[in-house]
Amino acid sequence: MPADDITIRDIRIDDAGEVMTLQRAAFVSEALIYGDPDMPPLTQTLAEVAGELNENLGCVAQRGSRMVGAVRARIADGLLLIGRLAIAPDVQGGGVGSRLLDAVERRGAHAGATEAELFTGSLSEANIRLYKRLGYRESERVQEGDGIEQVFLRKSLRSLGG
Repeated sequence: MPADDITIRDIRIDDAGEVMTLQRAAFVSEALIYGDPDMPPLTQTLAEVAGELNENLGCVAQRGSRMVGAVRARIADGLLLIGRLAIAPDVQGGGVGSRLLDAVERRGAHAGATEAELFTGSLSEANIRLYKRLGYRESERVQEGDGIEQVFLRKSLRSLGG
């Protein structure tokens, strides 16, 4: 499905319930890849999600009144830390994730971030391909002790004119 009928807006604390539901639906496929039904995106409580949305630069994607994507972000030491990109399973691959990342990168640049960082697991090949296609470059791999690595990727935001 094309993302041309998608509206992007700021994420709000009162989105917490819908964000949590979306996140759980989106991360089931990741849990299957890693064989881990207890990964944090699937076990976070509503209070934890709401806490992360407080003072957050994230965005949500909506198709009509339905939330179909969400991403969280915050700035630390000039670095935009992007996390929990979650896209509804039925719209994955349609450009929603790219639109959300673009929106949150622009917000971060406007707020003074000069670089963005995100991470994913080494088995999440589709995620890594997407991030690289969008200009992210691998900056570090951290062993998790189980043969899986956390792959950190960075992208300059300077061209966005912060």
